[in-house]
Amino acid sequence: MRLGAPWGRGCLVRAAHTGLSWGITVGLFLYPTDLRRQEEEGQLLQPLCFVSLVLCSVLLYFIVSLMDPGYVEQDAEEKEEVKEEQKAMIPQQVPTAVRLRRCGYCMLKQPMRAKHCQACQHCVRRYDHHCPWIENCVGERNHPLFVIYLAVQLVVLLWALQVAWSGLNFELSWLWLQHNFLLLLSFLVIVVFTVVASLLLVSHLYLVSCNSTTWEFMSRHRISYLKQCKEENPFDQGIFRNLWKFFCACRLVAWESLYFQGEGDTNV
Repeated sequence: MRLGAPWGRGCLVRAAHTGLSWGITVGLFLYPTDLRRQEEEGQLLQPLCFVSLVLCSVLLYFIVSLMDPGYVEQDAEEKEEVKEEQKAMIPQQVPTAVRLRRCGYCMLKQPMRAKHCQACQHCVRRYDHHCPWIENCVGERNHPLFVIYLAVQLVVLLWALQVAWSGLNFELSWLWLQHNFLLLLSFLVIVVFTVVASLLLVSHLYLVSCNSTTWEFMSRHRISYLKQCKEENPFDQGIFRNLWKFFCACRLVAWESLYFQGEGDTNV
């Protein structure tokens, strides 16, 4: 696995994520929550499952954050693989507006659906967006794991929300607030992150089911290959096929082939 964003630039963000995750986890065991009571009674199954799930979410976070999101590189083998697929599918007379263009920043020839990220200073294949929380781009290589990470993180947050609520026996007194301030604060933080994670997961699952990206959805009017296309989405192959190829196809896709195949079918 090739590393993506360097450690130095996102070190503080990753440290904040790790510290927040484990800080809230430890806090849930320090207060009289369901997990604390089960631990004291010797019922360790749920506490161990919860800690394991938190560990899994943190590991997924670091994998998605540090892996190569699909940087466009001058790799001879990759060029040959793409060329072979393109020769059979791409017509010789390609409109100028949808030809592969050279990036004005890194001077590499961009495959279709690639975009240069100003934050990462790289062109990224099937660019979705640059995520400040993982301090890395979400692209063709790490997008499936990003969606899986969101799903696991949401499960952790919903479970943590229930656990934190179980320890909040509200009383209208200053003494109660002083004693439970950190647990109450953790509960509010969990609520905010649960809403954010839910919205992100739902939106990404919708885009994945349509074989679209955040960048294409938000900037369709500025993307040449979408403006010139007669179809609303030339990459859509149906919900089930889109999901299958997104999560199960472990290779880079020559999107030009699919694009011009759809164009050919439309013109028939």
